Amino acid sequence: MNVTVRLFAAFRERAGSSEISLALQAGATMSDVIALVGQRVPSLGPLLAAARPVVNKEFVAISHVVTGADELALLPPVSGGQSRFWLTEEVLDAREVERLVEHPSCGAVVTFIGTVRDHSEGRVVDYLEYEAYPGMAEAKMAEIGDEIREKFRLDGVAMVHRLGRCAIGDASIVISVASPHRAAAFEACHYAINRVKDIVPIWKREVWKDGAVWIGMHA
Repeated sequence: MNVTVRLFAAFRERAGSSEISLALQAGATMSDVIALVGQRVPSLGPLLAAARPVVNKEFVAISHVVTGADELALLPPVSGGQSRFWLTEEVLDAREVERLVEHPSCGAVVTFIGTVRDHSEGRVVDYLEYEAYPGMAEAKMAEIGDEIREKFRLDGVAMVHRLGRCAIGDASIVISVASPHRAAAFEACHYAINRVKDIVPIWKREVWKDGAVWIGMHA
């Protein structure tokens, strides 16, 4: 099916057009739409993690299934808005992520920090390298955010993943969630990191003194 996606403000300027036409498979979701827009306009990739998907003038989750008759739009954050799902090659700051989810109504903020360890399967690891599929990776991170927000009734979710070279002890991912209740917050973080490993297109390369391997590609 063919659809048209409307773009506004910074998205429109970066794309050089107020609309983008896409060919989608039946059953495609707004997550697929965001990923395809990122492929069509690579310069939009870093911004799309903050996109708010709209279908027929209503905000929807990125898991929303679209049809050929729908009016689609991707909205940038309003003034003062900030992406809560992003990739970076900079050193991660857990407090920066936590500040995005803190709220007076929440009695618990739980943060998971994944760090680079110095060994794996009996080998001494020198460092790790991470590579991602930009645009799609952020969209899938946001999809997980929507999922755990609903599943665990959270008030806030934020997530950032490191790319490039990571030294031993560096944080490679930070996930923060806010909830009125601590049990839900702990469960949500545990669930979220497993979902990241399942569906987010980010790859890890372990580097040793005498070789290297992409994890999952042992052959």
